[in-house]
Amino acid sequence: MRKRVFLLITILMSIALIGIISVQVFWIKNTIQISNAQFTSNVKFALAKVSEEIKDREFSQFYNKLNGLYQQGKKLKDLDVRRFIYEKIDTTNNEKFTYSQSIIEANYKVPTEFFDNDSINFKKIFSKEKIVVVKNQTMDDNLKTSNPPQESYVRLSRFKSAEKAYLERYFDIITHRLPINKRVSNRELTMRLTQELKKRGIVTKFKYGIYSNGLATQVKSGYFRKEEGKSYKVPMFINQDGESNYQLYVNFPDKKNFILGSISKILILSVFFILIIILTFATALYQLVKQKQISEIKTDFINNMTHEFKTPIATINLALDAIKNPKVIDDREKVNKYVKMIREENKRMHAQVENVLRISKLEKNQLDVSKEKVEVHDLLRKAVTHVDLLIKDSSGYINLNLNAHSTEVLANPFHLESIFVNMLDNAIKYSNEAPKITISTENSPKNLIIKIADKGIGMNKNVQKNIFKKFYREETGNIHNVKGHGLGLAYVKKIVEIHQGEIYVESEKGKGSTFFIKLPLI
Repeated sequence: MRKRVFLLITILMSIALIGIISVQVFWIKNTIQISNAQFTSNVKFALAKVSEEIKDREFSQFYNKLNGLYQQGKKLKDLDVRRFIYEKIDTTNNEKFTYSQSIIEANYKVPTEFFDNDSINFKKIFSKEKIVVVKNQTMDDNLKTSNPPQESYVRLSRFKSAEKAYLERYFDIITHRLPINKRVSNRELTMRLTQELKKRGIVTKFKYGIYSNGLATQVKSGYFRKEEGKSYKVPMFINQDGESNYQLYVNFPDKKNFILGSISKILILSVFFILIIILTFATALYQLVKQKQISEIKTDFINNMTHEFKTPIATINLALDAIKNPKVIDDREKVNKYVKMIREENKRMHAQVENVLRISKLEKNQLDVSKEKVEVHDLLRKAVTHVDLLIKDSSGYINLNLNAHSTEVLANPFHLESIFVNMLDNAIKYSNEAPKITISTENSPKNLIIKIADKGIGMNKNVQKNIFKKFYREETGNIHNVKGHGLGLAYVKKIVEIHQGEIYVESEKGKGSTFFIKLPLI
């Protein structure tokens, strides 16, 4: 039942985690898409504004020059005005372009009988255009072949809105034939693009290039190349008919980094919270697994303790009942026998309680482990005497190969002897046949190495990883084959570590185990 509940909780937590992360990832992706769309919109508006400003600047220069002549109030020859307004000389292509237009104004006066008040004047404008292009001639030759113009004096009248519209028409025809580098410079284009993009919050590197009907012109930055799907385009110098022969392309090499940078704070926070969620989930799951293991260990420990105490308690009860028997109570020899049995069982229970208390004190660093100069070979021999009766009773043996020449360490003799006894006791317990134990010692440059080998049941790799954990005991199914609490080797490892030593095991299932203890020499 507990396993099912644990599995259900784990599944629900996993689904919740996946859901939260999915929402966060979707939100981040959506934010990037919105930022990308906003970037594209801002760039298009900026490019359209730059194109419009350059066109307005070019026409304003043309218009202001003409308007300046009017403001001077100067009488001009027809030839001067025509050349200024209508005539352009292209030295690059060695040609002269002349545009002329005659403007006729007709005034009409509507009689007063049609209206209640004074008469009204109406003006109608007629125009006649003429274009002449002279190619492959020098200016001198052109002047020789041309008829000298008739000189007549006119006063330049003030430009009204209708007249300005006419000028725009003339302007488009005149500038259409100029090369693009004469109409706009790289410096102006860079400056205007930078200003307009900055106004819209776009501060990143860009490259640009003006193309004429698909062909690159001289107006470009560096090694610009237009890229399909990556370049932004806007027409340049649109005429009155809405047509244009030039297109401005702009690329942003660091566009992705700029977009991510603009939402970097939000992204960092989102990633941070996702990591916190994952870490919290992992911690919670780890704690659940750990608590489950602890719960199982505690249950197992209580069961083991119950079994361990049940036998001596039952033995003590039987001994007490036997002593109460009138036939036995007068038999001094039998009474002493039962009293000795009670004492031994009591010692056995006391030893079990002591093991638990020792581990508890060690975990809380409350155990007093005073150290002194100790001769390890002497402690090993004492430990052997403690288990000598058990060995003889099991028809086994212990071989001592004490070959180390330096055997003095700084240690607590009681605890060091206790761990040797504990390990020898385990070697006896986990031997299916007569125990065959070998204790050997040797020296490394700085350590004393103690080996306790047996020919017992051995253990697999998984058991070797967990053998020194508190309460851990190898099982066969749900049955413990050997009585104990799983505290012995945990106590051994803790004592060895307190002595700045190291303990590890090498074992093979069915062939026995060898425990290695390294203790630093004095």
